[in-house]
Amino acid sequence: MLEKVLPYAMLKAKPNLELRIRTLKKDWATVYDMLSGKENNSHKVADQFRHRSFPYYDQLTSIYAKD
Repeated sequence: MLEKVLPYAMLKAKPNLELRIRTLKKDWATVYDMLSGKENNSHKVADQFRHRSFPYYDQLTSIYAKD
């Protein structure tokens, strides 16, 4: 579909989606550890979520909590 919309952009959907999934999983793990009281996150990584919402937390918890 992406090739049909932007035929000369040479964008690949699969690598972009896989990167987004990895990023969401990493961000979810950071927020999950913060909320559960684990101290294994560096403050620099966790600090980005102190004043920002994470709207998909509940949905991602149902997906990733068993990993």
